[in-house]
Amino acid sequence: MDRPRPFPTVAIIGLGTMGTGIAEVVARAGHEVVGIEIDDAAAQRAVAALENSTARAVQRERITESERGDILARFRTFPDLQAAADADLVIEVVTEHFEIKREVLTALDAIVKPGAVLATGTNALSVTELASHTSRPDRVLGLHFFAPAPAMKLVEVVSTVLTSPETTDAVTELVRSFGKQPVAVGDRPGFIADGLLFGYLNQAAAMYEARYATREDIDAAMRLGCGLPMGPLALLDLIGIDTAQTVLEAMYQASRDRLHAPAPVLKQLTAAGLKGRKAGRGFYTYEAPGSATVVPDAETPAEAAGAGGGRPVRSVGVAGSGTMATGIAEVFAKAGYEVVLAARGQEKADKAIAALAKSLDRSVAKGRLGQEQRDAAVARVTAAGSLDAFADVDLAVEAVAEDLPVKQQLFATLDKVCKPGAVLATTTSSLPVVAVATATTRPRDVIGMHFFNPAPAMKLVEVVCTVLTAEDVRATVHEVCGRIRKHAVDCGDRAGFIVNALLFPYLNNAVKMVQEHYATVEDIDSAMKLGGGYPMGPFELLDVVGLDVSLAIEQVLHREFRDPGLAPAPLLEHLVSAGCLGRKTGRGFREYARR
Repeated sequence: MDRPRPFPTVAIIGLGTMGTGIAEVVARAGHEVVGIEIDDAAAQRAVAALENSTARAVQRERITESERGDILARFRTFPDLQAAADADLVIEVVTEHFEIKREVLTALDAIVKPGAVLATGTNALSVTELASHTSRPDRVLGLHFFAPAPAMKLVEVVSTVLTSPETTDAVTELVRSFGKQPVAVGDRPGFIADGLLFGYLNQAAAMYEARYATREDIDAAMRLGCGLPMGPLALLDLIGIDTAQTVLEAMYQASRDRLHAPAPVLKQLTAAGLKGRKAGRGFYTYEAPGSATVVPDAETPAEAAGAGGGRPVRSVGVAGSGTMATGIAEVFAKAGYEVVLAARGQEKADKAIAALAKSLDRSVAKGRLGQEQRDAAVARVTAAGSLDAFADVDLAVEAVAEDLPVKQQLFATLDKVCKPGAVLATTTSSLPVVAVATATTRPRDVIGMHFFNPAPAMKLVEVVCTVLTAEDVRATVHEVCGRIRKHAVDCGDRAGFIVNALLFPYLNNAVKMVQEHYATVEDIDSAMKLGGGYPMGPFELLDVVGLDVSLAIEQVLHREFRDPGLAPAPLLEHLVSAGCLGRKTGRGFREYARR
């Protein structure tokens, strides 16, 4: 005999995009759904949306026509809250304003039966405060779905200090029955996913506002450098800039962390009605309100008027013998450049080229490279035991230890060895390029070329000009990046450049969540992968990067910007002090089998 279905009737208050998506999820799971919407046109759109999505499901043979009929029959719409009187669970997803939500929940409290549970879909407002305005705070919680609700697996189940464990357990089980992944969280603005996501989005908006980098370069950097499905500014346009401002205001009120104080540009765009895709314009301009198609505007970069302007580059020197140096040498050799790989001693250089050849062998085995191409690439690389071999190179790329005195000494040597006009590039990810440049007598020739690991696979290169870098040096590096099939983004010479300056505060905030016992490592990783579309959770990524490397970058960011919110989390410092550095030591935020 089948168990009775918990919450057989669910009422959804507000049939906008999110409410409609939740209604579809609930109806598909076999529950009677009462959709309440005062706007008749919005109610009709919700019905049409469910009809269209279920029709597509039939075409794809995911459900039968009979099952589709049952789903549609379970969804009814009404214009008045009174229709929720017999609901077992009510989920409100009305406008994200406290007074509106309070008014709705207070009215529902007087309408629904005594045992019914009230859920708010807020992601920024205090669930506790909303619950306190009802006569049943023990049966009020937050239920935060992610858009689009039918596709996104994560649902944050938000308990307050007043919510009964029985209520939380029952709703959590219900969410699981939808085929979703419930994550239990406490009541604070943003919860897990948005709490981490919106701080990152805010920093990206501030970076754009400061004209540190263009909107296109910021978005491309985070997509290509971190594997994110969307860049932060495009995502802000999708979410709604006004929504982002509301969430950030609530987060700042709770945390008083300056990283959560909304960037002024968000307020300016909202006040001007430029709220993102829904308005047809936000950070980008769209074909029409609601359209996802970006159209050119005054900020769109002009097409390059043909190649040129740079210095000729036929041969490249790569200094270093580690993973990054070897990968960079491989990239240049595959692109047809003659490469000199110089290490501290001939033996190290020879080992580096052997590693390069092995990497190319793997590409051949996977069908990505032909044997002749592999042999030609290996033949283009010469091993050298000293930097003297760089005498005739047109571009010298340094990829040694992330230590400023070491890099300065190496560049002083390059200054003496390399011919006049050669471009000198450092691959530093966190050190000031100008401090490296001034170790030479030709700082105009020095530039940053920040490759990402693994260099052969990652498409991004951050091109870092100092206040002294010559324009033709920048043009040269852009032309080279095009030839080696990398996407170059321009940024100024400050700590973290684009990617690390946005990525590591986000990682640091994730550590603070664990440190404060707000959520577990597993829940945070799940939330960011399932709710944010991240390829890896923050703790998976920290353990891969190395906790010591991550701490060093966060310390550099903190020293550069002097923002208390950027101070490394003490938990991260303690783990590094204990030698728990991530996968390479077998233990970081998780434990790993030692090889």
